Amino acid sequence: MTSTIIGVSGNLDRPSKTRALVQTAVATAASRFEALGAVFDLADFGPSLGTARRAADLAPPARSALDVILSADALVVASPVYKGSYTGLFKHLFDLIDPEALRDKPVLLAATGGGDRHALVIEHQLRPLFGFFEARTLQTGVYASERDFVSGQPASSALTDRLERAVGQLSPYFTRRTQPEVFVLSA
Repeated sequence: MTSTIIGVSGNLDRPSKTRALVQTAVATAASRFEALGAVFDLADFGPSLGTARRAADLAPPARSALDVILSADALVVASPVYKGSYTGLFKHLFDLIDPEALRDKPVLLAATGGGDRHALVIEHQLRPLFGFFEARTLQTGVYASERDFVSGQPASSALTDRLERAVGQLSPYFTRRTQPEVFVLSA
């Protein structure tokens, strides 16, 4: 069975730097782990997202998108920084999810912003959110500012290096050992 890596961009606009970052991360991970990848942004959920009080209230296409996200083997989630945090509609999407649904799911956290002053949004906003779900957030978060993009695409070497490091941390979730490890204790 083929593994899936699904990206969620907390942005309504297309194109967006947040979506470009998520697409790059998903494509890199899908290629490295021979997995299928897809990216959703908030626009994919349509107007029913804003009015839904629970997942069952979503329109059928939005519910299907949510089901794909929940069935993924790993997630890449990112939000543009808005007033020092993730966007409200991004948070609302995750409010619709059962707290058990993301338990033990590996999640690569990312964010985009105009400058470096919002880089800690990953540690202070996103990591606690996914900690609530008991997801397995990767150690390395990926923050990108305006200067990390060229023509709307991730381009800086610092960003590329950090993204590669974060994607590499998905390895234990996709690489299976063919031989059991043997430890020899010496006296």
